[in-house]
Order: sequence, then C-alpha cells, then structure tokens
Amino acid sequence: MARIWLCAGGAGFFLALLVLHSHFSGSPVLREFVFQISWRTEEILYRLDVNWPKHSEYFTGATFCTAVDTLNGLVYIAQRGDNIPKVLVFTEDGYFLRAWNSTVDTPHGMFATSSLDEQAIWITDVGSDFMMLWLHGENGTGPAKFNIPHSVTVDSSGRVWVADRGNKRIQVFDKDTGVWLGAWNNCFTEEGPSSVRFTPDGKYLVVAQLNLSRLLFVAAPPVGSIGYCSVISSIQLADQVLPHLLDVSGKTGAIYVAEIGAKQVQKYVPLKSYFPSFHL
Repeated sequence: MARIWLCAGGAGFFLALLVLHSHFSGSPVLREFVFQISWRTEEILYRLDVNWPKHSEYFTGATFCTAVDTLNGLVYIAQRGDNIPKVLVFTEDGYFLRAWNSTVDTPHGMFATSSLDEQAIWITDVGSDFMMLWLHGENGTGPAKFNIPHSVTVDSSGRVWVADRGNKRIQVFDKDTGVWLGAWNNCFTEEGPSSVRFTPDGKYLVVAQLNLSRLLFVAAPPVGSIGYCSVISSIQLADQVLPHLLDVSGKTGAIYVAEIGAKQVQKYVPLKSYFPSFHL
C-alpha cells in the first residue's frame, strides 16, 4: 500500500514539474503534452437544455445564425430556405413570438443591440447589397492578415477577437488603434474557429468548430497578455450537426448555437456551481 502511494505521489510531483518547466521554458513538445493532460481531465461547465425551444417545428430551414437581445430577453434566429420565414424570434424561455420574411434574402450572421430607447437587430445578408462599416487587414497568412474571418467579438478591456477560420487561429487587436496584439493557433490544429463569444463574467471564450461539430471553452487571458490558448472544457456534438455561429446571453450566461447541419438552434445553460451569480 505504501508503494502505491509512493508511485502516485511521484507521478503527481513529476506532472507538477512538467507543467512548471513547460510554462517557463516554452517547449512546444511539453506544452502539447500538458495540453493533452488537461484535455482529458477537463471540467464540465455547461449542459444542454433539452426543453428549448418549446416548439422546434418553427425551424424549417438551415439555421445559420442567432443573436441574443439580453435587455429584452429575446433570441433571434435566421435561417435559409425557399418560401420560409427567414427570421424567427423566441423568448429566452423558449416560447415562439413572431417571424418575418420580407426584408432578408440569404442571412449569414446577426447581432442584436438594444437600449431603453431603441431595439435593433443587425443582419449580414449575403444575397443583397451591403455597406462596409469597418475593414482591417488583407488576405494572407501573416499577422493581421486573414483567410475567411468568420466571427468577431470584443472583450471588456477593448480587445477585438477575430475567428480567422481559414488560417486556423484567433487573432487579437486593439479596438481603438487596430494594433495587432497576438494570435492563438495551438488549439486549432484540426480545424479553425467559426464563432467566438465571451461568457458574461469574461472568464471564458466560447468557440465553435464547424466541421468538427464541437464547442470549446477557452480560458480568457488577463489584460496585457495574450499567452497560449488553454482549453478548459468542450462539448462534442453529434456528427454533421455543424455549429455555425453562436451567441451568449449577458443575463443568464446561456449559449445559443445555430447548427446548419441539424437545422436547429440548441441552448446550453451554465452549471450553477461555476456561475453562482446566474439564476436559471
């Protein structure tokens, strides 16, 4: 029995030394080994809400994107298809409210913004003319260059995070100056990110990987550092679900995932033990 405890203690000590050495030496081999260890012992942060929405028959096309109006507790969903409603509106509780089809042709992405005076939803419509509001970088593989920049989000410290899907990385910029701050690529060797959003507490970056049908929860770095991508948790979806774009409720922390393969939107809710301030 004493020998067993000695072996276990020795293994733990070895792993601790390995983590410290990897951190300070920057060895890519050791970082990969430590990453594999953390991947197998990852934490569970979210669970699927199987009761959302109340009536899924309203999904009649390929659901490309979703956006949460946190102030009003609304979830917008845009879908593609012939002779179907292109935009659906649900409550965060899952009740269907309304739909429309007259103003959108081929939706791709969307973003909701509301104030006490105005409620607005912004939709990228690849089937209609559009106006360029902000442009940064050019096509390529170097820093500040892109290959299918597919999603963007901003953290509380003013850093812009771009899912550079074709280059299998996330690039980070200063919101005001546009200065390139760094990039993450060590988490995306198999496939690049298709969507990026932060949890309301700013602790995690939620990443969707389209063709792997997987969600990643990545530890957000502190202000002043980008560091390396560190996966804390993941959710493996069924094959061919194809999570395209997602959004996060700023009030409840719930994640809504638009899945073009499954032609649905699924809701994931945080476990209370990890997010005690959320009341679900």
